[in-house]
Amino acid sequence: MISNRRSGLSPASEQSKDGLTGTRLAAGEDSLRRSLVAGPAPRTSLGDVVAERLRDAILNEEFSPGQHLREEEISESLDVSRGPVRDAFLILEREGLVRLSRHRGATVVELQLEDLGEVYSLRSALESLAVRLAIRRHEPADIDRLSDSLAELQVAMRRKTTKQAAARLDVNFHDVIFQAAHHERLYKSWSNIRMQVYWFLLSRNVAGPDWRQNMARSHGRILSLIQAGDEVQAVDAIGEHIRVAYTRIWSALAEPAPSVQMTPSQLDTAKSFLLE
Repeated sequence: MISNRRSGLSPASEQSKDGLTGTRLAAGEDSLRRSLVAGPAPRTSLGDVVAERLRDAILNEEFSPGQHLREEEISESLDVSRGPVRDAFLILEREGLVRLSRHRGATVVELQLEDLGEVYSLRSALESLAVRLAIRRHEPADIDRLSDSLAELQVAMRRKTTKQAAARLDVNFHDVIFQAAHHERLYKSWSNIRMQVYWFLLSRNVAGPDWRQNMARSHGRILSLIQAGDEVQAVDAIGEHIRVAYTRIWSALAEPAPSVQMTPSQLDTAKSFLLE
């Protein structure tokens, strides 16, 4: 059976079965309150709680890219039936953290340069639309939430925050932009890549001190343009913001020692995204 350290599971998984489900759900709900992004509706099922545990383990590198996630071992370690584990795998597959196949079951995704290009080019298209709609809706409550998110980010940037916290605050700010668009299908599309965006920000310590300063400044400009209702400049600003992040992550992943060997054709494909 996999160990708690390797699986990223909390000590609660070692308790007896009596009252365990309620204990685990309570712990899971507390974890959800501290989750990467507060979505429009809280997650409450046992499958969601299992997904939260596995997600933390993947993002904290307690599972290796390409590692097989054994349903039986996870079920035993968390003291749950296999049903919630399967539900968790489906959730993590939608988030792009796990790959499911008929023969191998669930494996941790290995994000490569081509994935970076696809994720960030899609993000660029989605967020340009989100900014336009947020400006056209211009709901005061949404603007207040963006201001609060920026203030939280700026306070954290003045302190020696962790790269995980810095990346989380970055993604949270953009999540509020998507929510301010009031476009359900657009928000769902963003939700499908949001966790991968966060994962890429954690790669090779991208979230360094200079990045944090520039991030706070860039987010401040984006908010100012949204507040001013300047749609053209706001779209340009969000595009530049995403291109800068893409270029920095590309450099971290590809140089000086590529994390994965790629053929010239694969490199050309990866480089074709978001270079202008």
